[in-house]
Amino acid sequence: MKETGETLKEITEKYIASFESDMENLRVISPNIKPKATENLEAMEKMIAGLLKKDFAYKTSSGDIYFDTSKDSNYLSISGRKQESEERVSRLENRESEKRNPEDFVLWKNQNGDEVKFETSFGSGRPGWHIECSAMIEKHLAYKGTEFSIDIHGGGADLLFPHHENEATQSRCATGHELSKYWLHNGFVKIDGTKMSKSLGNSFFVKDSLKVYSGEVLRFYLLSTNYRQDFNFSEVELLNSKKRLDKIYRLKKRLYGGKVGEVNSDFKNALLDFLHDDLNISETLSKVDEFVSEANDKLDSGKISKVEKREILGNIKFLDSLLGIGGTDEFEYFQFGISENQKAEIENLISERTKAKKEKNFELADKIRNDLEEMEIQIMDTANGTLWEKKS
Repeated sequence: MKETGETLKEITEKYIASFESDMENLRVISPNIKPKATENLEAMEKMIAGLLKKDFAYKTSSGDIYFDTSKDSNYLSISGRKQESEERVSRLENRESEKRNPEDFVLWKNQNGDEVKFETSFGSGRPGWHIECSAMIEKHLAYKGTEFSIDIHGGGADLLFPHHENEATQSRCATGHELSKYWLHNGFVKIDGTKMSKSLGNSFFVKDSLKVYSGEVLRFYLLSTNYRQDFNFSEVELLNSKKRLDKIYRLKKRLYGGKVGEVNSDFKNALLDFLHDDLNISETLSKVDEFVSEANDKLDSGKISKVEKREILGNIKFLDSLLGIGGTDEFEYFQFGISENQKAEIENLISERTKAKKEKNFELADKIRNDLEEMEIQIMDTANGTLWEKKS
């Protein structure tokens, strides 16, 4: 582009790579299909042509193609909005004389200048914002011969109208069935109560947080607020999430080397019940806090069987499979923030200490332990060797 000297492809690939790196660090499962709008123009052209043929769309003298919202009696059923007033219609007609209805939206925009454009049967131009999503969903994901194309469609609350509403109506009219069975709309990320945006310069980035906290800590923090609510970023709350996650891993440490049993059915059902209640993950995590506290109390009392110990580990394993939390090695978790060079130095010191102990040079072994303590490294001797972690 003119501002950076980069091509459109170079810019998009850069941001795609950055996004995918963030998702990997947050332990988000990578999708099986990653469609790009520029690689699916044929599907968009096909859907637009179908809408024109069915008289749900019309072409203007300038070559633009609009969807006719008056042809769909279910338009605005997703957002629950009302049609524009006659006064509003009149004002818009004066400004855009070829647009039949104020809510009509562009399916194809004719382009004659130096803008990014593509050649299709409609001429030179580019697709509208909404048609891209509908066409790619229909091509790559849609169930055939069913009432809905997909089960779940997500997005920010600000996309409910017009984007999701327009997606729904054009898909409905193009295919004869609804686009999605469920629509999930998440709240905004805010900084000190203000919506995060590039224009305000108040953004925080995953990459910046990962310099201080592990991706799993950040994941826990992001999950701690109900998805429908606005997420107000706070360093205090991020630290609090780390403390909550630390407790899970300290519990795992207490049972290090133990066998993993079956998940407790009551624990499992309680978590699933919360998730079945509009994906209430925040309450799910509160239940996990309660489980960790009760498990520690049992271990402190000494009145706990081997089966119960295995069940605790089984519960944590289930938590990992359900929410992607608690699955990291308990000692590796507490090594976050230590560079590979530092790790190599620590491992060398531990090897020297192990050798000193075998040679009964306990004075040297104690000195190395003290050196590690000064480095804020805590060690634990086990039957499987010496384990270490960074003090928190």
